[in-house]
Amino acid sequence: MEKKKTNMVAIVTMCFIFAMISFVTNMAAPFGNIWGNQYEWSKMAGNLMNFAAYLFMGIPAGKMLIKVGYKKTTLIALAVGFIGIVIQWISSRAFLGNSAIYVYLLGAFVCGFCVCMLNTVVNPMLNILGGGGNKGNQYIQIGGTLNSLTGTLTPLLVGVLIGTVTENTAMSDVSPLLFIAMGVFAIAFVIISLVKIPEPAQERNTEKYEHSAWNFRHFVLGAAAIFFYVGTEIGIPSQVNFFLADASEKGAGIAVNGAAIGGAIAAVYWLLMMVGRAASSAISGKISTRTQMITVSSVALVLVLIAIFVPKTITVNMPGYAAGDGFSMFQVPLSCLLLVLCGLCTSVMWGAIFNLAVEGLGKYTEQASGIFMMLVVGGGIMPFIQNIIAKNAGYMNSYWLVFAMLGYLLFYALIGCKNVNKDIPVE
Repeated sequence: MEKKKTNMVAIVTMCFIFAMISFVTNMAAPFGNIWGNQYEWSKMAGNLMNFAAYLFMGIPAGKMLIKVGYKKTTLIALAVGFIGIVIQWISSRAFLGNSAIYVYLLGAFVCGFCVCMLNTVVNPMLNILGGGGNKGNQYIQIGGTLNSLTGTLTPLLVGVLIGTVTENTAMSDVSPLLFIAMGVFAIAFVIISLVKIPEPAQERNTEKYEHSAWNFRHFVLGAAAIFFYVGTEIGIPSQVNFFLADASEKGAGIAVNGAAIGGAIAAVYWLLMMVGRAASSAISGKISTRTQMITVSSVALVLVLIAIFVPKTITVNMPGYAAGDGFSMFQVPLSCLLLVLCGLCTSVMWGAIFNLAVEGLGKYTEQASGIFMMLVVGGGIMPFIQNIIAKNAGYMNSYWLVFAMLGYLLFYALIGCKNVNKDIPVE
């Protein structure tokens, strides 16, 4: 009974952390609309810095799990995240002048260390608490549902705060959101310090490891899959946001409140991710992770392909928010709807890839989680490359990169996820 109670507290705690990860991460793209008005190159720079931190912190975070445990790693991450948000707030101060953008990028980089450590903690813990397999994936999807909820609210809140991006729009306009973030980090630190979290890694800390996670082919291919997945997850709504916010002929041509509408439409993507993860958490006990992954990868490929070719003159009405109009329906290109629908597909992928990649790794799970998080840097690199393509070849043409990444994810679901190294001892 005591163990079940401890596990339930741990599950709720991990799900809360999952929500915080998305809250911090999803501020980068809408903030990019603010900085991009002053520096065109900086639209995806904050996002790049946020994810670049994973490259440096992924493996050290995995080692921290083994050395100091899940709870202390979480507390360190929350403290680092608070500092990162404070630095981003400082970037809104007028006295910084032209150097403000670099202070903001530093803050985004520090926040990246935070979310990397949190991700390293939450994914293996939920998988372990679920006993791996379909149940482990189910727990990750439950946490992912809350992750998507905050992912939905963040771009929506930023869009409401800034409305239409003008020459006078600045980071100071979104200071209320930064103060909320500081408060959330402080409260989370207190809560986590009081709850009891299982420490499976420390129980086997003295074991000798003859191999490593790199010896498992399905894990290595899964690490590559997560690189492309996060690039896809971030890239799809970010370019939709930029496309709608661009009032020129190159963009959607929305003259008034484009940034607010873009933020609201992007929020629909994250809302659909929440719906998809909730649905997956309900069916994962019966439908295999691999089957779900094959299905959503195939559907996403079709949606993206149609979105690339459909003319932007073909429009549909979608829900959005704009100052003065409040919540109402806005006319946007059909391609935006198709891309937003991809949220239902990408919703399943994170948990599915992690679950398939660490299946059968046993004592190498913590090391694998750290390596896994290092490859999340793809969420910064691939959208940055996509933004360059969008700038030179058009927004919709940039989605050919997304199409290629989705193709790899389908390959992983079909072939790459099979564990061919079952002879390696993992107990």
